[in-house]
Amino acid sequence: MSEKTNYAEAFEELKKIVAEIDRKDISVDDLSEKIKRAAQLIKICKSKLDSTEQDVSLILKDLDDSVQDRG
Repeated sequence: MSEKTNYAEAFEELKKIVAEIDRKDISVDDLSEKIKRAAQLIKICKSKLDSTEQDVSLILKDLDDSVQDRG
């Protein structure tokens, strides 16, 4: 997956990795690769959530400023 991976895709892949690890039938080599990929996916999800939080904050600030300007 690339940087264009959306949150839902990253989260779904992350859930699959967790399920594979939970089955406990994974080799140490595979486990290492799965953990590395999970870390990448967590970064993608965190980045998307942070970006969304900033967007929502800006929208709410704009709405608040708009209401105050009218009042």
